[in-house]
Amino acid sequence: MLVSKAARRYATALLGLAREQDSVERTLEDVLLIKNTLEDSRDLVLFLKSPIIKPDKKVAALDEIFGDQLSELVHKFVSLIAKKNRQNMLDEIVAAFVEKYNEFAGIISAEIFVAKKLDSKELENVKSSLEEFTNKKVNISTTVQEDLKGGIAVKINDTVMDATVKHKLEQLEDVFLSTASE
Repeated sequence: MLVSKAARRYATALLGLAREQDSVERTLEDVLLIKNTLEDSRDLVLFLKSPIIKPDKKVAALDEIFGDQLSELVHKFVSLIAKKNRQNMLDEIVAAFVEKYNEFAGIISAEIFVAKKLDSKELENVKSSLEEFTNKKVNISTTVQEDLKGGIAVKINDTVMDATVKHKLEQLEDVFLSTASE
């Protein structure tokens, strides 16, 4: 998801307030609740982004949906966003907050590509190896791609470490083709 500068600013401000009030973990829980609700309801996202629906109706809807589930800080924050007519950016703001929280907590995301599904022990071994390698806490998401034949590829930010059989075969093919043309 593309996140605007304004969404990042709001997320940074919310994290700053949460740190001041020593409620970072509680704020993260609330933000994840909002994020999951928005991800589960495309209609809600479209409703919030609609220019036809009046902002006060959007505020009332957000109050109805989240009501007493949010901490006072996050409830006031969502109300402020709605009053500033930025509720159409709520999905971007919560995504940006999760990014900012991960930076604050020293957590990085790693995408793992494998040929077959890993069991929990294998996943834990990969996770601990990545944590040791990066000196950070790692959140892993796994994608199964049977055409990899075997091995593993890891993507962290813009860096890809490819140790798949498919990649090794492609490298071997390149070597054969380059020596055959000489």
